[in-house]
Amino acid sequence: MGKFSMSRFFGIDDDYDMADYNQTDEQAPTENDAIRSELPRRSGNKVVSINAPRPSANKIALFEPRLYSDVQEIASQLIKNQAVIVNLGRIDKGEARRIIDFLTGTVFAIEGDIERVGDQIFLCTPRNFEISGDISASLNDKLN
Repeated sequence: MGKFSMSRFFGIDDDYDMADYNQTDEQAPTENDAIRSELPRRSGNKVVSINAPRPSANKIALFEPRLYSDVQEIASQLIKNQAVIVNLGRIDKGEARRIIDFLTGTVFAIEGDIERVGDQIFLCTPRNFEISGDISASLNDKLN
């Protein structure tokens, strides 16, 4: 068996001189140098403002429709992955039923959910939200 040499293990000959590696003379540009020159330079500034708004904060939009045509704006918020609370207290029952039907179709299309959270208040959520608990039971207990 031959003698084990760390320098041969890493592919360096025994005759390799570290002085050759640490040359300070200008060397011919290599392929890696050409690639590095094409990459965009990063800014050295890594300071982030404490008061900067959070980029991906989830929001809940509140709507109190007065006309059936207001449902389009509510649906567009859901499509943008934003949860919506809809208060139907200021619209007649026939229009409110049409709005709920439209929103039920919208949340089905985006794989979301719709929950009644009050007498005439509904929470519509896209698929990235989770609804837990049963607020309707709590409301019925307080009213009795």
